[in-house]
Amino acid sequence: MDTQTFIYNVAKCLPGLLFAIIIHEVAHAYVAKRFGDDTADRAGRISLNPAVHFDMFGTVILPAILLYFFGSPFGYAKPVPINPRNFKDYRKGLFWVSFAGPLSNFFAGTLSAFLLAAITIYTDDSFSYKVILIEVLQFSMLINFVLMGFNLLPFPPLDGSKMLMSVLRGKAAHVFEQFEGKLIYAFYGLMFLSLFGFPVLGYMIWPFQKLGILITQLFFVILSL
Repeated sequence: MDTQTFIYNVAKCLPGLLFAIIIHEVAHAYVAKRFGDDTADRAGRISLNPAVHFDMFGTVILPAILLYFFGSPFGYAKPVPINPRNFKDYRKGLFWVSFAGPLSNFFAGTLSAFLLAAITIYTDDSFSYKVILIEVLQFSMLINFVLMGFNLLPFPPLDGSKMLMSVLRGKAAHVFEQFEGKLIYAFYGLMFLSLFGFPVLGYMIWPFQKLGILITQLFFVILSL
């Protein structure tokens, strides 16, 4: 990828990626406070300021590598500090705090889909920023639904594993705890395969991407009436 193309792709993808990973962490922090744990709030993490969520590898290095070599970035922000022992209701708190991140990406992706349809339909082609705005919103929609799907996978340390743990009882919970360490290695193995031409994770996340595309198409139909 030449330098000019890389810079253009950064401009196209960076707003959506930053919004997706920041809103994800803010949602975790906000819901944790609602359930009685103000650890993240005291750390200043209920904020849309990118600086407080910055992670050198997850926010800069990893997205840049993936964008340069694979044409599409993926990343993460610094995880918010959560202390589940402070939750007023441990199981309910663990579930909803974990679910808050993916759910925030669903709403952010849906908002991006709506704006994408609205700008495409209601702005004139003479609007000089129309093309770049459409590309920014297309990626924003996509990355939010991808991030939602990725985090709902039931592998530690993703949100889906914590959600699953919060609803398991008795023997099922004990079995999951026993295999938790092995599931981490299974997850890393799937990531390795996906990077080297066997997109197993891609197949798992594809239904969420498809959902984002369908929602976008629905907005196009509604706004075209």
